[in-house]
Amino acid sequence: MDFEIIKQTLPLYWEAAKVTLALGVVGICLSLLLGFFFGLVSYFKIPVLQKIVGAYISLARNTPLLIQLYFLYYGFPKIGLPIGKNSAAILGLTFLGSAYMAEAFRGSFETVPAVQLESGRSLGFTKWQLAKVVILPQGLPQSIPSLGANCIFLLKETSVFSAISIMDLTNTAKDLIGMYYMTREFLLLLVISYALIILPMILIINLVERRVRRANYGI
Repeated sequence: MDFEIIKQTLPLYWEAAKVTLALGVVGICLSLLLGFFFGLVSYFKIPVLQKIVGAYISLARNTPLLIQLYFLYYGFPKIGLPIGKNSAAILGLTFLGSAYMAEAFRGSFETVPAVQLESGRSLGFTKWQLAKVVILPQGLPQSIPSLGANCIFLLKETSVFSAISIMDLTNTAKDLIGMYYMTREFLLLLVISYALIILPMILIINLVERRVRRANYGI
């Protein structure tokens, strides 16, 4: 193990980690926003929109992110819609992530007891009043474990960004291996880099889960 070359290439991994984290965070945030909207559409079975969202979710969840990136980055320019590689990465991650987030939100909304919904309707609440007063306050806390798992999944999926020439962690490791032929050293740095990004996220998600559980159930 050549620790000197590891020390020399650490700045490259640091820059690659910033790229990976920046693209991943933007994609995850957009996925949460769109997923929340799509989850509401699916839960309330809004005419027309429900079918569109359902088709989108099926397509997104049943195609690999790598293929989606290829389609965005290499396919769109063929029809006169060129997309930069960073934009393609964010769009691809958002396209995939929103589908998973939508299902997580929809599933959490469905945990709200039907009797409470019936009580709200008997009081004359509209769908959106029910969402604001009954569904969201009870359903959102239930979604945190699934949303957290999806965030971690999406952050791991950023490893395929190297396929469209983004200098993320994976691409940096591949380039350095090709230059120096030191597979062990650079793969070790790659594993450590992803661990340093993902482990804090896991700790934060676990902390949020415990606080929500304590607030709701006192445990």
